Amino acid sequence: MKKILFIDRDGTIIAEPPIDFQVDSLEKLAFLPKAISNLRKIAEESDFELVMVTNQDGLGTDSFPENTFWPAHNKMMETLTNENIHFAEVHIDRTFEHENAPTRKPRTGMLEKYFDASVYDLKNSFVLGDRLTDVQLAINLGAKAIYLGDNKPEDQQLADAIALDSKDWDEIYQFLRLPERIGSIERITKETQIWVTVNLDGKGKSKIDTGLGFFDHMLDQLAKHSGADLTIKVNGDLHIDEHHTIEDTALALGEAYLKALGDKKGITRYGFYLLPMDEALVHAAIDFSGRNWMVWDAKFSREKIGEMPTEMFFHFFKSFTDTAKCNLNIKAEADNEHHKIEAIFKAFAKAIKMATKREIKDLDILPSTKGVL
Repeated sequence: MKKILFIDRDGTIIAEPPIDFQVDSLEKLAFLPKAISNLRKIAEESDFELVMVTNQDGLGTDSFPENTFWPAHNKMMETLTNENIHFAEVHIDRTFEHENAPTRKPRTGMLEKYFDASVYDLKNSFVLGDRLTDVQLAINLGAKAIYLGDNKPEDQQLADAIALDSKDWDEIYQFLRLPERIGSIERITKETQIWVTVNLDGKGKSKIDTGLGFFDHMLDQLAKHSGADLTIKVNGDLHIDEHHTIEDTALALGEAYLKALGDKKGITRYGFYLLPMDEALVHAAIDFSGRNWMVWDAKFSREKIGEMPTEMFFHFFKSFTDTAKCNLNIKAEADNEHHKIEAIFKAFAKAIKMATKREIKDLDILPSTKGVL
């Protein structure tokens, strides 16, 4: 199915005149900084189809004669075409706002064909625009918005629809070329019910509820220091003991990471980190190789830290490697047991952050001489 970039014209690709808001002469035609260069990269490197959607108030009336509109518009389109930027469709609504026409943004009267779910993937499409009506159009289409405007939305629905808020076309290009990698897993057994979502390209936010306070604290460290957003909800058989809750959470978490990594193209693959924490020193190294292996050199003298049995620390990381299909090597030295395990989780997180990092220039490269991971 086709993914679409519905792109506004004035204020998004070209500057919008501040007084009459009409680009009605060649003298008024001015491209926004870096719009052309990044649109070209988007057109050439991504699988998005470009569609222009613009309101031109009263086009064809005395207030906006057609002979003043088309020279500048055609010059703009010619310039873009010469830079290998081709629009599959250009939709122009000519009505005034007070007419409430079904074809005027944010209404979708001009765009009905894109609701054909057998052809178009609106869920993974975007509306790029500088007005909140463009954000509302995204909602009406079932897409997301990339917002280049100044007015911040007060309505929560509008705010939630904005996937990126930026006027910088470099950022827009990078956002579209490096989409968020999200893995969601539901694991239901007779012993545990677990829901995990990881966004490898998040901001380190976490919402953790496993029923084990210290375990929650460690998983918070994973999110914070890897930069991934992590949501985990666990209903476990804690009335028996902690084993199933910890093991099954690790299995679901590893599976979520594997799903989020996808085909692994463009990733660093290897990550390693040497982390000090007070008297503790931890080395963690990871390889998302497609094979599971675990090396563990960490001894604990206490039976529990918080409600978490120390014998389960190794078991957590081993279970993670089983489903994430990665190699993991952890070595830890410390006098304080709390410092030791917290430093392990932090080093583990930093190693993951390094291993999952992507570069745009490497997006078509799989980091393996075998050709598969």
